[in-house]
Order: sequence, then structure tokens, then C-alpha cells
Amino acid sequence: MRTLFCLFLLSVICFSLSAQNKKDIPKKGEGLNAFLKRNGCTTAECYNQFLELNKSKLGKNNTLLKGVSYEFPSISTSTVVTSTASVNTSVGATRKNKLFGSKYEEYTIKSDRLKGACFFLSSGHGGPDPGAIGKADGKSLHEDEYAYDITLRLALKLLQEGATVHMIIQDANDGIRDGKYLTNSKTETCMGDAIPLNQVDRLKQRVIKVNTLNKSAKEKYKRAVFIHLDSRSKKQQLDVFFYHAKNSSKGEKLAKTMKETFRSHYDKHQPNRGFTGTVSPRNLYVLTNTAPVALFAELGNIQNKFDQRRFLQSNNREALANWMCRGFIADYENWKKEQK
Repeated sequence: MRTLFCLFLLSVICFSLSAQNKKDIPKKGEGLNAFLKRNGCTTAECYNQFLELNKSKLGKNNTLLKGVSYEFPSISTSTVVTSTASVNTSVGATRKNKLFGSKYEEYTIKSDRLKGACFFLSSGHGGPDPGAIGKADGKSLHEDEYAYDITLRLALKLLQEGATVHMIIQDANDGIRDGKYLTNSKTETCMGDAIPLNQVDRLKQRVIKVNTLNKSAKEKYKRAVFIHLDSRSKKQQLDVFFYHAKNSSKGEKLAKTMKETFRSHYDKHQPNRGFTGTVSPRNLYVLTNTAPVALFAELGNIQNKFDQRRFLQSNNREALANWMCRGFIADYENWKKEQK
């Protein structure tokens, strides 16, 4: 009887220990992202649960405090989709990807116009950083949510044209959304890894992910795309404008092709409006450090009420994705002609 009691007591102790979440103390100079990564907490789900578990122990802007023991959630796997690369680009093939959300997850390959092309798509900010914030009808508009929705729509368009596509920034909870006001969250990840709050670390993380994928990509035509919304004076209305890396002739050609594509569509749909979008070189980290040819797109001023219509209406977000896709098709066709 005593032996049975000891065994029972031992099993209770073991169960109690296993039920406890892991705890750890940050090393000297260790930031939040490095601390989480060292402890295997690399998903958005783990990141958010960590903040919830330790909200009374964190400093300003969720900074770690010296000598404090932090608790980690019991999350072993990530539910995020790590790639939207299509494995079957045959015209007519039906594919499914949960990253696009239940309404749009099933899609059909419509053409092979982008077969042999590979895209790395990265929407601006995300995770702990919402980016620029505007106001409309008393509601907050967060750059990362609208940029992400447009980027998802672009990914779907490119896939439907036969391309291989990698979504660098992902949100397992938010697919393509048709609402006017997109609620803000912090669940975006960099392909499953928690996004750092520090800007330099955040940009480095994306560049490393793009360059790593670029090495294994078999396609010869490869393009990295960074999609943002700008923040200017409320009175300043902007057209879409594009940046390329300095001394990148291919990047400049892509940016100019994209600009002309947008101009032609504005001339068609709003003939009396005109288009004032620009192309210029910029010494931005993501442009100068990514291995593939890179394009940085600013889709308008999130503070301006006229520009906001470009983002708030889902059919306008769809149009932005469509026009960018057509710009990439034109650039790809030009590139193929140069290869002959």
C-alpha cells in the first residue's frame, strides 16, 4: 500500500511539473525578440500569449526587465502557412491556400503568363508595429492591415497567372477581407517568426527571409516587392509612387513599367483625372540589401480623405492588386524579350 501511495504521489508531482509552463530570465542585453527566439517562441500565437502571461512584468513598449523570470506559453507548433508557392501551375488546375481566408482560399490557375516568375511579397510593418495610422469616420486605419490585404490580393492574382509566390509577412487569422474598416491585430509574423519591434531588426529579418528563399528558387526572373502606405499632411493627396534601388537598372525598369501601367488604367477609368505617380531611387535598407530585384510601392497617403477611398473600398484594393499584377506581367514579358 505504501508503494502504491508513493507511486501515486510521484505521478502527481510529475504531472504538476509537466503542467507548468517554461520560465526563463533574459540574458544581459537580450531584447524581447532574441529572448523569445532562444526559447523557441517564434509564432504570432506564442508572442501574443507571452505578452498576456507576462503583462504585469514588462516595461514600457513591452521591454524586458533585468532579473525578472518570464513564463512561456505551452505552444509547440505554428498554424501559419509558410509559403504560397504553387506546386501546380497548369492552366485550369485548382489550388487551395488557407492564407487567403475561407472565401478566397480556393483558386484556379487562369493562365501561364507568369510561369517561370518568382515573387517575394512583403507588406509593411505588422506584428507589434501598426505603421502609419489614419482616421476615417472616427475609426483608426492601420497601415499594416491595409497593406497586408492588398498584398494578399496581389499574391492571389500572381498565382492565378502561374507565378510562384512567397508571402514574407503572414497572418494565420486574417485572410483577404472585404470590409471597409480592417481591425488591427498583432498576429502577423515573418513566415512564422515573431516580428521584432525594433525597426532595424524588423527589416533585417525580412531581407534575410527573402535572400534565403531566393537562393533556393529555381526561377530566373525573381522580384521582391515591398508594399506600404505613406503618411503625410491630411491635405496632401498622393498618387501611387514607386522606389527602386540606386544603380539597379532592372529595378528602375520595373518601377517605370509599373508607373506606366497605373497611368494607362487611370487614363482609361478616369480620363480627366491625370496621374502624378513618380519613380525614384531610394537608399532604403530593403531595396539595397535584397538579392533579387526589388520594388517599393507607396500606395497613397493614409491621412488624406481622398486617398483613403483607395484603401477603404475593397474593390479599390482589388484594383490596386490587379494593376500591380498587370505591371509585373508587362515587366516579365519585357524581360523575356531581352533574354532572346
